[in-house]
Amino acid sequence: MKKLLIVLCLLLVPVLTGCSVFDGSYVSVTPHELSPDTTGNPVVSVSEFSELYEAMEDMIHDGSTSGVIVVSGYPQSQVEPDAHRAIAQICLNDPVAAYGVGEITFELGKSGGQPAIALTVDYTHDRTELRKLKKVDTMEQGLKIITAALDQCQGSVVFRVKKYTPVDLEQAVYDYATENPNLIMEQPQVTVNLYPQTGEDRVVELKFRYQTGRDSLRTLQSQVQPVFTSAALYVSGDASALQKYSQLYSFLMERFDYQLSTSITPAYSLLCHGVGDSRAFATVYSAMCRQAGLSCQTVTGTCQGESRWWNLICVEGVYYHVDLLADSFLLRTDAEMTGYVWDYSAYPESGAE
Repeated sequence: MKKLLIVLCLLLVPVLTGCSVFDGSYVSVTPHELSPDTTGNPVVSVSEFSELYEAMEDMIHDGSTSGVIVVSGYPQSQVEPDAHRAIAQICLNDPVAAYGVGEITFELGKSGGQPAIALTVDYTHDRTELRKLKKVDTMEQGLKIITAALDQCQGSVVFRVKKYTPVDLEQAVYDYATENPNLIMEQPQVTVNLYPQTGEDRVVELKFRYQTGRDSLRTLQSQVQPVFTSAALYVSGDASALQKYSQLYSFLMERFDYQLSTSITPAYSLLCHGVGDSRAFATVYSAMCRQAGLSCQTVTGTCQGESRWWNLICVEGVYYHVDLLADSFLLRTDAEMTGYVWDYSAYPESGAE
């Protein structure tokens, strides 16, 4: 929870020395403009709550650590309670403040003989990062930022979305990793944070935790991608769809005398060391097929009561199951999948045109 601390100090006379924001460097300041010999802190003038709120919000969005807000035209009895209210609302509702601000404090006093508020902001994130926070309009655009971060094996990604809509981001990351084994070497654990918790305008933060270091993941990528390129070249351009499916089956299954085992880097272990499980085979084969322009899905379920992954391909408008580990390249309909169980409603019916 963000810590909100508000310090009130009623100053009866301007401070003339020291590093206070009410020192002599502010004596000749005019509203909205700093003279060349000032400390560089922003100074604005407000006369109502909406202007006060906006001035504080602008300071935070600019990454300023301190600033002066002149309130000479403000009802003086309202300055203190309105400052409290503005800070509370900003910390609760503003995406940048909810994400990046740890503490906001203020003092009441005078600047150049005029009533003023001195605001101090402590940040939990780098202020340069806040100023350069990526902005998108929709979560669809945000998903593109997330997948780009996954492709680059980044440890986290953060962006601000103007019109947030609920998305199962953990599932989205899982699905992307499953569909792109040529890019995603390890399925990361995902932590999702939203700032604030309600409203359309939010900051979305995802943190990815890998067991493998980023440099190592990038090295694995560089070793796996040429294999996918070779698979695409292995497919004959004038062959039928069924022939292409068969060619990719041969390309994959004839690479090694495989050892069946589970790995945290499934595509790399399968294609470079001949070690993999049903998930590795199904996801890699599916990605190779799609790269060749063929329709291919992964199916998750059980076979004889054990967890199993296999594929569903489409030949001349008809869907067929293909289990790479069960037999040679054999196409089977739903009725022929004896011993297999899966969510029938999640996939096209097999064997029906």
